[in-house]
Parts: sequence; structure tokens; C-alpha cells
Amino acid sequence: MPAPLPPSVFHPDNYTPPRPEKKPKQLVSAHGDVRTDEYYWLNERDNPAVRAYLEAENRYADSVLAPVAALQERLFEEMKARIQQDDNTVPYLKNGYWYYVRFETGKEYPIYCRKKGTLEAPEEILVDANALAQGKPYCLVSYLNVSPDNRLLFYAVDYSGRNLFEGRILDLTTGRLLPDGFSGQIAGPTAWANDSQHLFYQTKDPLTLRPDKIRRHRIGTDGKRDVVVLEEADETLYVSLTKSKSGQYIFANLGYTDNLETHYLNADEPLGQFRVLRPRQKDFFYEVEHHGEHFLIRTNWNARNFRLLQAPVQQPSPEQWTEVIPHRSDVLLDGVEVFKEHVVLVERKGGLKQLRIIRWNDRQEHYLDFGEPTYTVSPEANAEYDSQVLRYRFSSLKTPGSIFDYNMETRQKTLKKTEPVLGGFDASNYETQFLWVKARDGKQVPVSLVYRKGFQRNGSAPCLLVGYGSYGFAYDPAFNREAISLLDRGFVCAIAHIRGGVELGYGWYDDGKMLHKMNTFYDFIDVAAALCAQQYTSADRLFASGRSAGGLLMGAIANMAPEQFRGIVAGVPFVDVLTTMSDPSIPLTTGEYTEWGNPAVREEYEYMKQYSPYDNVKAQPYPHLLVLTSFADSQVQYFEPAKWVARLRDLKTDHNTLLFKTNMSGSHGGSSGRFERLRERALEYAWMLGILGRTE
Repeated sequence: MPAPLPPSVFHPDNYTPPRPEKKPKQLVSAHGDVRTDEYYWLNERDNPAVRAYLEAENRYADSVLAPVAALQERLFEEMKARIQQDDNTVPYLKNGYWYYVRFETGKEYPIYCRKKGTLEAPEEILVDANALAQGKPYCLVSYLNVSPDNRLLFYAVDYSGRNLFEGRILDLTTGRLLPDGFSGQIAGPTAWANDSQHLFYQTKDPLTLRPDKIRRHRIGTDGKRDVVVLEEADETLYVSLTKSKSGQYIFANLGYTDNLETHYLNADEPLGQFRVLRPRQKDFFYEVEHHGEHFLIRTNWNARNFRLLQAPVQQPSPEQWTEVIPHRSDVLLDGVEVFKEHVVLVERKGGLKQLRIIRWNDRQEHYLDFGEPTYTVSPEANAEYDSQVLRYRFSSLKTPGSIFDYNMETRQKTLKKTEPVLGGFDASNYETQFLWVKARDGKQVPVSLVYRKGFQRNGSAPCLLVGYGSYGFAYDPAFNREAISLLDRGFVCAIAHIRGGVELGYGWYDDGKMLHKMNTFYDFIDVAAALCAQQYTSADRLFASGRSAGGLLMGAIANMAPEQFRGIVAGVPFVDVLTTMSDPSIPLTTGEYTEWGNPAVREEYEYMKQYSPYDNVKAQPYPHLLVLTSFADSQVQYFEPAKWVARLRDLKTDHNTLLFKTNMSGSHGGSSGRFERLRERALEYAWMLGILGRTE
């Protein structure tokens, strides 16, 4: 048995937590079910009483956290000291220029640069985000896209934290912004026509923020007159935009998850009409790349784990589609990277990613070997179509991100850069492990672990277990520089690759969504129990953490298995599932029906009601809880965690800490600056250590 822990350093009962006013509101479903929401009014963003409540919660949290204020600062300085502040990414070649991003000592934001022809050429600064951020509490620069003639740069800036991006075009020959405007908020990547005079872009519905239109802009004209070339009227679906690596085609995608169609346009004909490759069909997803005389099509058509088809460019109707890579029940075809002479398949098998290289003319193929038990790998910036070199990024829980160039013909691998980690970090001091845990229904759940060498499995080590389990997103075991501060203090760090993700293929995703969502929560709880049973940790030393849909996971396990965890960190948590999914005016809600369910369908409504954290708070002891949100968050509204915390304060029967912090200027991802983000992580770690009775 491990030795007893010292008491928590926190004394929340010494302070009076805020209590927002109760204003009961009856919420009646389409099926006549009545729920009472006493804190519904907290969604009044412009109500001064709402802001006053959030600020009061911030002050209360700061008071309770005072015993670890010095520790939080120490952790922040540790994390900051591991960063090589004056640094740059590995340059990549595109259309005669080398592009890279660099950071300068003491500055929060990136500087986007290029050099013409060779790396010895003079540097040309495209965008300095530090200059754009001056005087702004939040700044995010995104969607940079240089025109084919290398003269114009499109980029977008969000100062709101709500993904409200303003598009701009910079003349790189003069350094001046063009007066051209755009119709609405930029919703994602853009695509230049090959004449460098027309730009296709996507915009959002101003209320729901759903990307719903693709427009065409002509350089030198008023953006208010931009033509809508495609529009998605279905409120459950989105638009998106890409350009083929060959530069020959622009692809517009209309749909979402398993209900999508692709329209294509020759990039030499910007005034032409987009043509649909295959009309939309329920449960039919496909995405397209251009490769020589064919379109390559990754699709789930009769292939839940996807297969690869091809269609002749001149006659691409579905009748002409032929199979080139068949479906495999145990391998997910997760992505395709095309080159003139090679095709690279990104696959998932047994919970891990792999890269499969195929020389296209004779179909000779091989896999890359990575030599670690748990890791992640993905293609990097491979902008040149006519290249035999694949650039990829490798990382593991103990190996910092490393950029490799791999010659697909000679099979020679060149390490271009390993992410510098200062402060005496040595990867050989840590060990990683890949486990399988049997869930309650017999399914085997993969788990990735990392700990410092010398760790003993006797239940005495604290552990941080993280998870997500939604949208088919894989929580890959990548290096986390901040986590060194926990590992060096004796923590085990673990990732539960639970259902709802895609680590084991799309069946793994299907088994953790809609009417199978409870599997996500059961898997996480079962992994936690197994880590305790196998003495990697014990329940009084086990912490859980998740963000966004992972925050929903945190809310569910807090209700379902509070005794299994010492503390839970819920970041921007989606915890009021029923109310949000019943309100189509809330940004991005309608597109989520295929993930959680449509409340208008009785069976789906009743199922969501089983697990929605806000609807299942009860009079019981809860673990220590740290809840974090952002006031400007457009993906999970601040009022969801605000209401959840208020109801928890009313009903919970314990004396554990319940702290609620709102970033008044951050986004769904928190603060925009690289150092400010570290402060948020340092807060989480200091809170966990304080609960364990530690201030060092």
C-alpha cells in the first residue's frame, strides 16, 4: 500500500464562492419533456450581471489558489525555459521560394518569412504577427496563401477570439495592403486561380458562424460585389475549399462527415462553372486529389475504413471510378499525399499511424519503420508536386517533434531538425509504454503511457490521464514539452484512446457517437480503474483532463464515477448538451446532429439526456474540479460551464475545491500568445500538485 498523502494545501471553505441568482426557466422539448434551468439567464452575454459573476468566480479562484501562486510562477518559468525563444521552422520550397516561420526572444507571436531561390537570399517578412497584435488582447493570424505569381499574399486576422477572421491582401512588391475588402468573415483556407487575379474564399453565416458560401473575388474590386459561386443551404452542412497540389484544380466540398460532395474547377478557368464529381448521398464521404490524368478519391463507399479509387479527369463520373487500394477491416486509410511519381498513404493499424510509400508507375511499395512502442507521425509541408522527397514529422511521448526528409526512391532519411527542448532535457531519462485495457463490454482499449525511469508500479505515483473520444479525432501520443514538469515530479502521464476517436478505425468512432456515446465514458472510466488495479497509480492520486468534447467527457465521468478520480480539469467543456443541441441559433449546433443526435428525434433526445453533464449533476461527493473557459469562445459558449459550476455548487456534498476561471480575452484554444498559453498550463499543474499537498 502506498503511504498516505498529505492534505491538500487549499482551504476553499475559508472563502465564500459566488452564487449567481436563480431564475428558473422551463425548457420544453418537442416531445413534451420539461426541464427546469435555473441558470439559463447566464447566456445573456451583454448582461453586466453575467460578467460580474464570471469576474467574481475569477477572484474566488485566485484566492483559493494563493497557496500555489509561487509554484504556478515556478512552473511557468520552467516551461518557458525549455523553449528556444529565438527559433524557426524548417524552410520548405514552394514555387521558387523557401517559406518558414520564426520567433524572436521575448515575443509572443510568429513572424512569417520567405527567401527567393536559396536560403542564402535576403529574408522577406510576409507578416509579423507581433506588429498586428500590438495593443490587442487577442490576435490570431491564419490562412496565409501566396498567389501563383508570388506577388500577392492573402491572410486573415481574428482579434475577437470567436474565429471572426478579417481577410486582407498584401502586395508583396510594395508592402502595401490592397483596398479590396471581402464579403463577410473568412471561414477557412482560400484558393487562388492560376491567373493570380481571382481568389476563391469561404464565408460564414453571421449568426450561426456556419461556413455556408464560397465566393470569387477579383483583385482590385470591391469585395461587397464578390460573386457567390456555391452555397450550402442545408443548415446541418458546411463548405470548405482546397487546391490540388498540382495547382491544376480547385475543389469545393459541401457537406459534413458522412454526407459530402465535391465540386471541381480548372484553376486556369476562374470564370468557369464548378462541376460536381458525384452528387451527395447519405453515409457517403469522399475527398479528391489530382494526380496526372486521374483524380484520386479516398472514400468510405462500401468501405467503412476507406479505400482509394481513381477516375479519369476527362470522364470522372462515378461509372468510371476504379479501385486502386482496397478496403481493409483492420487498417484505416486516414489520408493521401500525392507526388508526381509517388503516392503516400497515411494509415492506422493497431492504434498507431504508419506511412506507406507507393511508386505509382509500377506500384512498388514499402513502409517506414519508426522503432518506438507508441508514437505519432504525419506528412509535413510537402508543397512541391514534382518531388521525390517526402517531409514528415515524427514524435512520441518522450521524443520531441522531429522533421525528416525521406527520399522515396533512394530510401535515404535525413533529419532536418528536432524541436529544441532546453533546461537539461534528456529523452533517455523517460520510458514509454503501449497497453491494452479490457473495457466492460470486452473491447480492448489502447493506452499510451510515459514516465520517468525509476518509476515503480506500487500505486504511489500520481497520474494524469487525458482523453477526447469524439468527432473521429485521434488523440495521438505526441511530445508534450510542458508535461516534463509533471514527469520530473513523479507523475505518470497517460492517454486513453477511447471510442469516439478513430485510433482503431471508423468502427471505433461509430461505437462512440450518437446512440453509442456512453461507450466513450465507460472506456475512460475502465482505463482509469485498470491503471489503479495495475498499480500505475491509485484513485487518490489520479487526475483526469479533457478539453471541449473532452470536457464533456470530464463532466460525464465526474457524475458517473466521482470516486475514481482525485481531481478533474475540464477545459472549455461542452456540458449542457441538450440545451445547446436544441438551439439551432448557437454557432455550429446544427452540424453536430450526426455526432450527438438531433433532439427532435425522441430516442436521440432521451439518450443525450442520460449523459448530458448539466442534466445529471446530483447530490453526491465530487472530485476536486478545475473548470476553465473563455468568454469569447464560439465553439463552446462560456455559459455552459458557468451554469454547470453553479449547479454543482448547489448540489455537491463534499468540501473539495471547485474553481472556475474565465479567460476574458481568450478563444476556444485559450490565449493567443505562446507564453500566455504556458501560464494557463502552469495553473492546471499547480492546482494538481496543491491537491497532493505539494508546493514545490
